[in-house]
Amino acid sequence: MWGIIPAAGSGTRIQPLAFSKELLPVGSRLDGGTERPRAVSEYLVERMVKGGADKIAFVISPGKFDILQYYGGEVDGAAVAYVVQPRPGGLCDAVFRALPLIHPSEPVMVGLPDTVWFPDDALAALPDDRLSFLLFPVDQPELFDAVVTDDRSRVLEIQVKSPDASTRWIWGAFKMPGAVLHELHALWHARDCQDEYMGTLVNAWIAQGGEAVGVRAGTSYVDVGTVRGYRAAIGLLSGTFQEAAE
Repeated sequence: MWGIIPAAGSGTRIQPLAFSKELLPVGSRLDGGTERPRAVSEYLVERMVKGGADKIAFVISPGKFDILQYYGGEVDGAAVAYVVQPRPGGLCDAVFRALPLIHPSEPVMVGLPDTVWFPDDALAALPDDRLSFLLFPVDQPELFDAVVTDDRSRVLEIQVKSPDASTRWIWGAFKMPGAVLHELHALWHARDCQDEYMGTLVNAWIAQGGEAVGVRAGTSYVDVGTVRGYRAAIGLLSGTFQEAAE
């Protein structure tokens, strides 16, 4: 199973940094008994591996060689590949850069590298045979992509950064068969590659008869792309998330 990590963004919300935002130290890890800083993207890698990924594809911009240097060719037992997004083009463009690596018969998961969320094994709750979104409850859904579902967990609509979001459940990661990723890519091209956000593309896919489910298996979610989010992540990892987020 592949895990795709779009890591080509410039991270303007938390600049200036002297390195890629995906390597921002958040928390720590033990390395041979020695405590060392942990890059924020390591949390997603760890969660993807726990969810079944044995191959990780980082989508990077041409200048992000420090991510390649940091992760090399293997991490947590998973093989690592790198794909280049030549210029900023949105999440859809970034994810589809990895398409040549993904066989239609193989499941694939996608997550955001500047986030920290729990439980760390939540991706295992997503099915392999359909497009599924891992959902988390947040206090400000208008800042994210809110996912509206029916009583059978089917996705009715994804409200992309809507000020009038009708649910507090947002997606933090998603999973699908490789064949569905190829279908979404074909639809994206049919729509002249105009979709920047995955939510608008999935809405169009659902309108054409596609089906997706939302799985409310997440409990805590923090976007570390801002200074406030960084503080909240430190609080979450230390067990004082509510206090840090205030």
